Amino acid sequence: MLRYARRTLAPEELSRRPARMPEGRPSGGRRRPALGGAPLLALLLAGCGTRVPLPITNPLPPRGEIGLGPRVDPATMDRKLLLGYQGWFGCPDDGSPLRRWDHWFRRDGRAGASTVRVDLWPDVTELDADERCRTPLTLPDGRPAEVYSAYNPRTVDRHFRWMEEHGLAGVFLQRFAVGLADPRLRSFRNAVLANVAAGAESHGRVFALMYDVSGHPREGLVEHVEADWRFLVDSLRVTEHPQYLHHRGRPVLAIWGFGFVDRKVTPEDAATLVDFFRGNPEPRYRVTLVGGVPSRWRSRHRDSLPDRRWERVYRSFDVISPWTVGRFRDRASTDRFYGREVDRDLAEARAYGMEYLPVVFPGFSWHHLKDGAPFNQIPRRGGRFYWRQVQNAVGRGCTMLYGAMFDEVDEGTAFFKVATSPQEAPAEPPFVTLDADHEAVPSDWYLRLAGETQRVLRGAPLAAGDLPFASPARTDAR
Repeated sequence: MLRYARRTLAPEELSRRPARMPEGRPSGGRRRPALGGAPLLALLLAGCGTRVPLPITNPLPPRGEIGLGPRVDPATMDRKLLLGYQGWFGCPDDGSPLRRWDHWFRRDGRAGASTVRVDLWPDVTELDADERCRTPLTLPDGRPAEVYSAYNPRTVDRHFRWMEEHGLAGVFLQRFAVGLADPRLRSFRNAVLANVAAGAESHGRVFALMYDVSGHPREGLVEHVEADWRFLVDSLRVTEHPQYLHHRGRPVLAIWGFGFVDRKVTPEDAATLVDFFRGNPEPRYRVTLVGGVPSRWRSRHRDSLPDRRWERVYRSFDVISPWTVGRFRDRASTDRFYGREVDRDLAEARAYGMEYLPVVFPGFSWHHLKDGAPFNQIPRRGGRFYWRQVQNAVGRGCTMLYGAMFDEVDEGTAFFKVATSPQEAPAEPPFVTLDADHEAVPSDWYLRLAGETQRVLRGAPLAAGDLPFASPARTDAR
């Protein structure tokens, strides 16, 4: 089983690529209405309505106990907030085959203040000494600034402990298509996958995989992804793990990145992969497929490619999840986006028998990652920005949410524990700390808000105010 993969699989097995499926696009799965024709009645409820009740209340009836219990039910996505888990952070001395700083610093120079690529700094105060990686940066008091590696199973287990402590359901582990043919990178990712599987089992959380096609060249995508999925199913037996997430009777798998203006995937390759996962003649490879698509998937403009061939692809998923990070920045623009875009999206998803998975995020900043990007580009406003998204989504009856992201410090969307003030982050360069908007909150504040979101999805009252509860003193979380 996968949870023992790091101990039992030989190195050559970790890089083995099974043979490709025979050519052709297998058919099967639920039929969709023909494009251009009158939409059929929903085959399954989309899970959302189309209006926000005023004043905001929770339209979801309670389901059993409000809490998830000691072990989260892996049989459904329903009533769950699932967080994206990048798991891509590495250090030169973490024992991995990469032997380098991964994602903490750029690779075009020596690690230092000028090559930092993250905008948030992780809170590592709870990590043991053998979980911390010392960086060349220093804290304001002169101590070395430290980070962590996702290759370390103890740290990933700690992350799942935080999820359990805050009542969270689990994660979508990102698996980037680019680099799947690189044995060292693949070995690193397989080790992180084993860490996630072990953490999920130890702490009763769920996990599923999400392929991200970002950065992959046009050639070879189909072959790499299909071969990798066979390897995960046949060799690592990932879908047999007791806490691997299922929905509609099948394992859940997500693909993120089809149709975006800055991705190189063709509609034909996208359709081939959708058919491979939804209608594969080998039942063990079939999944309930989640599509991470552009926010304007329905109208095919702005962040979506305009080619009409994408219409079929967008409407062929079991669950559709438009990417809304960066599409609004405050209460007014959030409400406007949901009213103008999401309401129509929900009706379209329902017409095509798709369920709808809205994306919610705490804030956004990629000042160090992108030259010229503003600092603290989308402020968190002490959690008010995030909570307004939850109100909009749940107020429309949505029963599942995707939280972007658990550990994404590169783009400043992380839910997990990060530095709360400049005294807890390196002196140089500047970092976005949780008090950047002049509100003192504890390092686990967004885990607490995520936990309350999970309770709301189980039927707890949906707070109508700016926040569901007052912020405690910052020292309470330490």
